[in-house]
Amino acid sequence: MPAITLPDGSVRDYPGPVTGTEIAASIGPGLAKAALAMEVDGRMLDLSRTLDADASVRFITRRDADALELIRHDAAHVMAEAVQALYPGTQVTIGPAIEGGFYYDFFRNEPFTPDDLPAIEAKMREIIAANAPFTREVWDRDEAIRLFESRGERFKAELIRDLPASETITIYRQGDWFDLCRGPHLRGTGDIGGAFRLTKVAGAYWRGDHRNPMLSRIYGTAWRDQKELDAHLQQLEEAERRDHRKIGRQMDLFHMQEEAVGSVFWHEKGWRLYRTVEAYMRRRQEEFGYIEVRTPQLLDRKLWEASGHWDNYRSHMFIAEVEDEDKVLAVKPMNCPCHVQIFNHGLRSYRELPLRMAEFGACHRYEPSGALHGIMRVRAFAQDDAHIFCTEDQIAGETVRFVEMLRRVYADFGFPDFAVKFADRPTPRSGSDEVWDKAEAALRSACETAGVAFTVNPGEGAFYGPKLEFVLRDAIGRDWQCGTLQVDFVLPERLDASYVTAESGRARPVMLHRAIVGSFERFIGILIENCAGRFPLWLAPTPAAVASIVTDANDYAETVAAKLKAAGLAVVTDTRNEKINAKVRDLSLALVPNILVVGRREAEQQTVSIRRLGSDKQDSMTLDEAIATLKADATPPDLR
Repeated sequence: MPAITLPDGSVRDYPGPVTGTEIAASIGPGLAKAALAMEVDGRMLDLSRTLDADASVRFITRRDADALELIRHDAAHVMAEAVQALYPGTQVTIGPAIEGGFYYDFFRNEPFTPDDLPAIEAKMREIIAANAPFTREVWDRDEAIRLFESRGERFKAELIRDLPASETITIYRQGDWFDLCRGPHLRGTGDIGGAFRLTKVAGAYWRGDHRNPMLSRIYGTAWRDQKELDAHLQQLEEAERRDHRKIGRQMDLFHMQEEAVGSVFWHEKGWRLYRTVEAYMRRRQEEFGYIEVRTPQLLDRKLWEASGHWDNYRSHMFIAEVEDEDKVLAVKPMNCPCHVQIFNHGLRSYRELPLRMAEFGACHRYEPSGALHGIMRVRAFAQDDAHIFCTEDQIAGETVRFVEMLRRVYADFGFPDFAVKFADRPTPRSGSDEVWDKAEAALRSACETAGVAFTVNPGEGAFYGPKLEFVLRDAIGRDWQCGTLQVDFVLPERLDASYVTAESGRARPVMLHRAIVGSFERFIGILIENCAGRFPLWLAPTPAAVASIVTDANDYAETVAAKLKAAGLAVVTDTRNEKINAKVRDLSLALVPNILVVGRREAEQQTVSIRRLGSDKQDSMTLDEAIATLKADATPPDLR
């Protein structure tokens, strides 16, 4: 007789095994109609699943945020059925729900194109309208492999072979079509609804490995209702307008090319922006008591083996073999083992702790070519990386200090609000469960001391310790995970770091790994898109331009530009033999925030007319007033 506890605390007893559908019906016809799935003791299940023991049950309806992942998961299944119906012989591989939508990877001789999407979407709507029920079946492993192979589905057969022996092989049907899947699913295809859209196609390697076959990936988005879909499509349209790659070209900030895949060629203006961000972060770190160091790019694999990165991160590392020395070197993907080497150089005392060590370290990580995205996802980057060596008693205080620094930095860059996720132990990982228990407890306690509320991101910690992930929200509502704080008891042990205690003994330091902006390349991409290229003046690569109305004013334009440069402002001049409207248009397209227009009258009166980006108005003021105003506006927030 299972006793079912509901969210309001009430308990319902049933005489025997009971399905979720039956429980919902026993509560009321409204719930029976609205329930899409159920959460049983924290685990999402189909309504058709039978419960034969006491359990806590929460029903998922379309109003619940949890319904989104189910809708997207089922939309991926329906898309796969539609593709195989329209393009016989296409093999299906993997199709998960992702943030904002879903995708499915297909193997076929001819890749899909955007022109194929309308037909696939129309077929999906037919399948959804038929409302075929999702039904779960448990299959014998060997029979499942044989069946998929007989259908030419070698990728599915490979997936089944690679599943752990303890894994139950489950198949979900929707009408005559079926797929390997753990579930859960909605009641039927009709529950997906019509608020979906196929968005783009891309290439992807099977299992993310460039040595494997290239697959054709179709992306889509799905929502609970049309209003949500419309809002998302509007966001995508705005994101396209703000694309950092397009604005980067428009402002002449950077470019990428095939001869250096995943690396950025910074142009003068882009590098000026980069150095402004770096200089700001350097000042903030000095303010909060960090020392800055620099460590090598190439290190012997022995160090990476000792640190554990060789076993846990080898696939992301670039390798250089030195034949005459019989050595294998790795281009560093992160700075942490190097910072331990500096800590270990000489005898350390407890009086030196906490020791805050920072580096704008250049790192290289292998990312599959299909995952690269402008300067947001690259192979060569630098980050505001730092490591705090401290005692266990200092973890809470250093967390409070870090969060305060992070708040100031994000606010200055235009992100006053952020969310925090707690990423706990992954599989695989280094260190014993006892060490992980201690690290997670220490980080949770530190969050409480710092007043940091968080949601849990299960299994997403680093291989050496749990971490906090700090997530920004940009101007159009997208989330970006930038900052991290990780508590590490493992690396100091593996690399034999120690300090002399007050009792003249030896102890291991705790290592806090932290970053605020993370990758400079990625963060600058986020800034470009957040501002749509219209930076606050302190970040603007070119805060001002001077444009002459007539050639007689060209000399005065050069004088104005020289005085602006002397005041520390980057400036360009436009003294071409063009009409002033054409000059203003070109400078506005380059997103120059202030255009100082000068003619004969301005030259005679030693004034300028300032036209600000996005405004048709002009403000006339003396040259000295203009310089003072622009200089004040261009002063970084931490120096005001």
